[in-house]
Amino acid sequence: MFTGIVQGVGQIIDIVDQDKLRTYQIKLPESLAHGLEIGASIANDGCCLTVVDFGADWAKFDIIEETLALTTLGSKKVGDWVNIERSAKYGDEIGGHIMSGHISCTAKIRMMNKTPTNCEMQLVLPESFMKYVLFKGFIGIDGASLTIGKVSNNYFYLHLIPETLAITTLGDKKEGDFVNIEIDSQTQAIVDTVERVLANKM
Repeated sequence: MFTGIVQGVGQIIDIVDQDKLRTYQIKLPESLAHGLEIGASIANDGCCLTVVDFGADWAKFDIIEETLALTTLGSKKVGDWVNIERSAKYGDEIGGHIMSGHISCTAKIRMMNKTPTNCEMQLVLPESFMKYVLFKGFIGIDGASLTIGKVSNNYFYLHLIPETLAITTLGDKKEGDFVNIEIDSQTQAIVDTVERVLANKM
């Protein structure tokens, strides 16, 4: 379980591709490497990955074919950076919203408008997921819990504060880039339930 509050960024320092499997190594900030164990869950750009090996300031993860195809992790290169969040513990402050680390799809950044104090981002989402995107609702973008702005057709807006841009990789994104999307599970459950109930009444 994660909160969507990105704790830092890590740099990919090694990638080994095998048949339907990618293993990559992330250099972690010292504070996020403390207390690591084999089997621990860490969100990389919002994807829940399992630690398969680690050292004083790094961790390795195996990424299976489905995750490589569904998320942006399949296109990452050595030197790229990813948002990092260690799994939440009981008693932690939930500053964002409950997230599973299971990516729903990717979205394309259609427009970015950055000023010294604000960043407006417009994202295009596959049509089948737009019914879960609601004005002032929650959504996970590369592991960051963010509030949805205006929604229209197959796109929606986000408004990012300087702090979010400073502590995540979102400040380095550009138009045409893709980001990982986690739909809020409660919103999805409510929408799907209402759809089933209405369908049964017809």
